[in-house]
Amino acid sequence: MAMSGGKDDGAPMMEMNMTPLIDVLLVLIIMFIITIPVATHAVNIDLPGPPPKDSPPPPINPIKNMVTIDGNGQVMWNGTPVSTEQLYADLQATRKYSPEPELDFQPDAQAPYDTAAKALNLIKASGVTAFGFVGNEQYYQFGRAPGSEKPN
Repeated sequence: MAMSGGKDDGAPMMEMNMTPLIDVLLVLIIMFIITIPVATHAVNIDLPGPPPKDSPPPPINPIKNMVTIDGNGQVMWNGTPVSTEQLYADLQATRKYSPEPELDFQPDAQAPYDTAAKALNLIKASGVTAFGFVGNEQYYQFGRAPGSEKPN
């Protein structure tokens, strides 16, 4: 009586048995998935909700502040380099205006992640509510250098 896939003529089966190979590959995939570290570092930012439907749009504020981080990790307030203490003091001062001035955050593509994360935590701790990210369109495709042409 023949086994499945074989012939009754007694000749050895010439096909490779793929089942053990697939089992080993599945075990390797599971081991790699288990050993991947979990990304646990996150900066939680409370974004404002949508405005009520019956409220008028907020007035246009002529004062707009910009926090930028250059490729060397230098934090700048409206183009002027500042320390973290001065940045926090400037953020606190903007909260005294009514309406609160808009704060734009624009890190350079080569800015250190640690510096950007610390700046975001500082902005959150200051209580600024009129906050926005600027210049993210240059990163719309991950891994692409800013300013390079669109792939066809």
